[in-house]
Amino acid sequence: MKVLLLYPEFPDTFWSFKHALKFIDKKAGNPPLGLLTVAAMLPHGWEKRLVDVNIRALRDEDLAWADWVMISGMVVQRDSAFELIARCNAAGKTIIAGGPLFTSEYENFPQVDYFVLNEGEITLPQFLLDYSQGKAQRVYQTEDFPDIRQTPPPAWELADLSQYATMSVQFSRGCPFNCDFCNVTALLGHKPRTKSAAQLIQELDNLYALGWRDAVFVVDDNFIGNKRILKEEVLPALIEWRKGKSGVPFNTEVSINLADDAELMRLMAAAGFNEVFIGIETPNDDSLVECSKSQNRNRDLVESVRQIQRSGMQVQGGFIVGFDADTESIFERQAEFIQKAGITTAMIGLLQAPAGTKLYARLKKEGRLLGEMTGDNGDGSTNIIPRLDLKVLQDGYRWLVKRLYSPQVYYQRCLTLLKTIEAPQIAQKIDFTYARALFRSMYLLGMKGVGRLEYWKLFFWALFRKPSIFPQAITLAIYGYHFRTLADRV
Repeated sequence: MKVLLLYPEFPDTFWSFKHALKFIDKKAGNPPLGLLTVAAMLPHGWEKRLVDVNIRALRDEDLAWADWVMISGMVVQRDSAFELIARCNAAGKTIIAGGPLFTSEYENFPQVDYFVLNEGEITLPQFLLDYSQGKAQRVYQTEDFPDIRQTPPPAWELADLSQYATMSVQFSRGCPFNCDFCNVTALLGHKPRTKSAAQLIQELDNLYALGWRDAVFVVDDNFIGNKRILKEEVLPALIEWRKGKSGVPFNTEVSINLADDAELMRLMAAAGFNEVFIGIETPNDDSLVECSKSQNRNRDLVESVRQIQRSGMQVQGGFIVGFDADTESIFERQAEFIQKAGITTAMIGLLQAPAGTKLYARLKKEGRLLGEMTGDNGDGSTNIIPRLDLKVLQDGYRWLVKRLYSPQVYYQRCLTLLKTIEAPQIAQKIDFTYARALFRSMYLLGMKGVGRLEYWKLFFWALFRKPSIFPQAITLAIYGYHFRTLADRV
């Protein structure tokens, strides 16, 4: 059997980093980890080929070669998925689809032959067995959760690693919290399931053996969902693994209660974690109550962010406007909070209701849904009827994004962060790629772009006042270019 693994294109979004990637001559941020893991689950001896259309176009010869096409993606990749499926269908190929996009809305894809949904460790073997016996069903679903200690390492050999800025690994699935707008628990459950420390080390060894020395994103929705196993097994294993190895900083997603655990922050920093993304959502306590974000309440959120920064980890933040409890003051409150906390990478979106969430069910009952969401947290869209006047909400959103990513405000936020944060224990690798990005930033941001004066203030402050974080300062300047480009289009 010849299987073509097909990954749709990401539009130009907050997390695509398309405008930053050109500084380092990369084509995409991350590889399709789900497809590469599925590839490792397919029978031994089958031929496999990956086409990530973010890296290169799908060619006619790819389709002519394949017996099956297996496609996966997220909601934000919907438009590209439709186009690719139509092309595969026209070529007469058997199409098997899975992943978050299809799990939430498979009814919208009548051209797909089979759907292997939820977690593939359970549904893929069932499909393969039925297909081999000539009795395959069209849809395979499950409410069970697999033991991911049995999940094989991704088939990295199928991907052109040189085209990506970051590699991805997964340690756990599921989240112990119950935020009503989040579909993580609907898809993956409340009880965090983890791989073993040995599995994680094996996956990192595989990447290292292939020559990877750059950042690795641990894609867990909440890496600290099981603190005990992190402290006792995983982080000590990562610290030991790092001995004698250069580079490879980590970033991941956590909840704000990381700030309450000094030992955990120390271990994560020692293991090489330089960045964490946190869903902060809002400084409005009434809105936190509304969305059941209990872990963010009864704390000084700015101080929690600073505690994590002082441990050596940059905090990237997710923020939402448009909760029922929000008033017209929320936009200025968000801007003030983000600026004061020094959160340079602040993803701000209007409240959206993903299918399968408690929020979706409530708003459907109230008759306040407007179809499916786009999946793009930064395009200013929403699939709900908000309590705030929609025009007020959208105008306030545009003001907020444009303000936060205006050069003077953004670079000042960078300085706030760099004055607070400790130098990471695993420094950014300084090589030809970094040098090229540095000189391109000096030309495009320091000589041609808007905010030239602010760029040079940041440049020389970091160079002379805190040289250990100078590479981080340049990275932030490049990120700002990407965010500003998107903000100008809102």
